[in-house]
Order: sequence, then structure tokens, then C-alpha cells
Amino acid sequence: MRAAVLRTYLQDLSLEDVPDPVPEEDGVVLRTLACGICRSDWHGWVGEHPRVKPGQIPGHEYCGEVVAAGPRSGWSIGDRVIAPFILACGTCPACRSGVSNTCPDQRLPGFVEPGAFAEYVGVAHAHNLARLPETMSPVLAASLGCRVTTAFHALTDRAALRPGEWLAVHGTGGIGLATLILGRALGARVVVVDVVPEKLDHARSLGADAALDARDGDVAAAIRDITGGGAHVSVEALGIAQTTNSSLHCLRALGRHVQVGMPVGHTARMEIDMSAVYLKNLAVYGTRGMPAHKYPSMLGMIEAGLVDFSPMIAREVALSQAGAELARFDGPMPPGVAVISDFAG
Repeated sequence: MRAAVLRTYLQDLSLEDVPDPVPEEDGVVLRTLACGICRSDWHGWVGEHPRVKPGQIPGHEYCGEVVAAGPRSGWSIGDRVIAPFILACGTCPACRSGVSNTCPDQRLPGFVEPGAFAEYVGVAHAHNLARLPETMSPVLAASLGCRVTTAFHALTDRAALRPGEWLAVHGTGGIGLATLILGRALGARVVVVDVVPEKLDHARSLGADAALDARDGDVAAAIRDITGGGAHVSVEALGIAQTTNSSLHCLRALGRHVQVGMPVGHTARMEIDMSAVYLKNLAVYGTRGMPAHKYPSMLGMIEAGLVDFSPMIAREVALSQAGAELARFDGPMPPGVAVISDFAG
């Protein structure tokens, strides 16, 4: 099969012919229909993700059609499915208690085993897969597997966002956009922060009540002013110290900070203002991915027309363009996300 392989950090991906995957007992092989290009892939491409080594096939936001199935997979040839990026074992205490995104035996295509920047991808623990709704395009489905699922779990579970509350979103990349769109659908009032004017304009067009340029001064103070005392929930969607502290400072007393951005590499350890946490009695939540059992709730909202994530999709690209798309994360990004939909080009 054809795949885009990371051979050297910070260099274009290598298009190669590699062996086709073989299904495991509880797994499937998918013909990749679409695969998102995510900032998490970029962390591996630059060499900061501790698990991503040269020789890796990236790609963890994917949608595909089953072309081979193991005897315990529960799927049939021809089924079209969406995959969460965390493939949980299903039997450990974490999985049995409903928090499969914390499974200690999870499998991670795109990070520690071959991912979906390829014509085919092997998926272990296929009980994690969800059936692709007939009304949903593979391109949209691919964008759900990391950004939207993480935002969904962050807001509906970790932060328990309530209608009428103020939500602050620091960073309007893919996961920030998903958080904005979902926050609005859940009835929150939303303030977004970024440094790219086009992205702020895009956020306003998607219903943001306010959009602030972080270069214009103390955005935390501005958010406290706009919200009449501070946001109830603040989501940090970049994984850097500056926005993490801004997120903490913009909250009102008893506010909830959710760390969605991935601190990794040189940002894995950062200095944050714990006095703000202490003085304002803040709650600080980490979040990563979403338990697979929550897919029906999320897909149900989409199918019912309660939320539309399609404005996240900015462009469809060919597999040969994946490396160039990763390089774009090095600087200010235009609004929206890129999805690989052509695996021959």
C-alpha cells in the first residue's frame, strides 16, 4: 500500500510502498476514506512527541471501510466506521468503569503503531469503532476522531458546561473551533482568543460572542470585563504556558479550567500561576480523547442537526501534500483544518 512515512524530523514525509496491514483477532483493516491532519501529528513531525520515532506512519483522525476483519472484531467487510484515536482494551478497570480514554493498555495508531496517512490502516480493539452515519461524509467524520471528541468530552464531562454560562476558548485551531461550535450548541456564551485576525473573524462568523486578539493587551482582564466577572469555564487549546495562565486568570471564582492543548516536548513542564487556582478556588481538569461509549451521544447531536461541525473543514488535500500541511503548523495558521481525502495523489 501507499503511505506517507516520517523518516526525518522536520522534513517532508516520504511517500513509500509498505506492506498492507493484517487484522488482529479483535481488529480490522480499513481502507482509509479520509484522515485529518492534526497539531498532534505536528508534535511528532518536529520530534517533540516522545512516542513518535522515524519510520512512523502518522495519522490518528480517520474514517474507513472494513476490508478485512478478525474473528472477534464484531465488524463485517464493507462496514464504514469512525475511529477514536484511543483504542482501549475494553477489559481493564478503567474501561469497565466507563473511562476508556484512560485505559493503560490503549493502542495508538499514528503514534506508536502505523497510522492512517496511508491507503489502509490496521485497527486493534475494534469494539471502539462507531458506525459512520449514512448522512455523514467521510471527510467530516475524519475530523471528529480527535478534535471534536476531545472537545465534546471536555465540555460535557470534565467541565460540565451549562446553558447560559460563559466559555472562554484560548486558541482557535481545530480543537478550539470544535470547542466554540459545541459550546454554542450547548447554550453557552463564548469568547475566543487568538492572534490571527482571519481566525478571529471566522470565529465571529460561527457565533462567538466576542473574539479577542491576544496581542492587544491583557486578554484575561478583557474576558473578565466582557463576562461580568470572569468565564465560568475556560479551555486552553494550545498547550503553552502563556495561554494556560491566561485561561486561569480569566476565570471567575469557582471557575473550571480544562487543559485540552497538549503540553509536550519543551512545554511538557511549564510555570503556571497556582496562586490563582488557590485564591479563586478554581478547578483544573486535564482531558484527552473521549470514551468510545460517548460516540452515540455526539453523533446523535450531529444527526439531529443540533450542531454542525462542517465549518471546521477548510480544505481537502492529497496524501502527497500531508508533509506540507504539517509544516504549516510552524507559523500562524489560516482558519479551519485540512483533511486528506485523496490517497492516490
